[in-house]
Amino acid sequence: MSYDKPIPFIDLASQQARIRDKIDTAMTTVLDHGQYIMGPEVNQLEQDLASFSGVKHAISCSSGTDALLLALMALGVKPRQGVIVPSFTFAASAEVMPCLGAVPIFAEIDPATFNIDPARLDDAMSAAKDAGIEVVGIISVGLFGQPSDYDQLKSFADAHGLWLMDDAAQSYGASWQGRDVGHLGVATATSFFPAKPLGCYGDGGAVFTEDDELAEAMISARIHGMGRVRYTHDRIGMTARLDSMQAAVLIEKLKIFADELAARQAVADRYAAGLGDAVITPKLAAGATSSWAQYVITLPEGVDRQTVQDQLKEAGVPTAIYYPMGMHQQKPYAHYPVAKGGLTVTENLCHRVLALPMHPYLETDAQDHIIASVKNAVS
Repeated sequence: MSYDKPIPFIDLASQQARIRDKIDTAMTTVLDHGQYIMGPEVNQLEQDLASFSGVKHAISCSSGTDALLLALMALGVKPRQGVIVPSFTFAASAEVMPCLGAVPIFAEIDPATFNIDPARLDDAMSAAKDAGIEVVGIISVGLFGQPSDYDQLKSFADAHGLWLMDDAAQSYGASWQGRDVGHLGVATATSFFPAKPLGCYGDGGAVFTEDDELAEAMISARIHGMGRVRYTHDRIGMTARLDSMQAAVLIEKLKIFADELAARQAVADRYAAGLGDAVITPKLAAGATSSWAQYVITLPEGVDRQTVQDQLKEAGVPTAIYYPMGMHQQKPYAHYPVAKGGLTVTENLCHRVLALPMHPYLETDAQDHIIASVKNAVS
């Protein structure tokens, strides 16, 4: 099957064309009122996000990484305390602990969902204990769009006196057992990086919580730990504000987000139907939905990934690798504790995963070409 048009890995141009007039109007409004930092759009976006997710507090900020940092600061994480986090994730999930002097404890993942494996949490706790590290919490990561098994994680956390936080940088818009992301932890952090399912035109993020005290602490910390009186400070903080331009963009994008999530699911369904007999396609756990931030297949054992990528490139199909190595294998993190028994699932998948084009505007003909090209490349 031939297809002679360029296939974007993520198609932001089609999305922009759909709402360009609204974006232009929104940005012009910001230029006209001139409140570029913490303007009225920021408050409006926070109200819209809270309403969309059904969460009491939605606190916007400057990036998904800063969202994680704000939550950890509000939770009072101290130097040398440990936080369990999967190794198979983007760097931000792990780097926020060392930024506060705390310690990431790397855990194993489930090969079917790519998310932290609840059955291996004891191994992470054992590694921390052997290193003399007090574990205070767990950061689950909704990798590629699917939330982690919140119920089992919460049960483990409660049994060990730990808090549970959700890194939903990729899974905002998804749900677990009928509960929308935003409710799956004492705090939920997300990212509005342009490539995310809900992205702005720069950096941005948000934290969601039902806890009033945590919300107050994060609102303060994102502006230098400000107090209720100008130039008074209640705590150590940072600069983590979302600017009004990005808020204006997100207000408009949020209006079409539910429609785009449905379109992403349709794309994922077509991939699963077309590729299921050639590669391992991602599976949703019972009761889970996904925002399908990425569509990541697992190549059969023995198939050379680079050869597959080269053939797909010749066919005009872009690909990406999320992720080529676990965080525990990266130089800055190699000295941190790793779950007892090792991370063999993580290390195996790092050599076999391959991400295909995924976005709400992927035409059926283009997807048919991608499917045929993948099947040809792995045969």
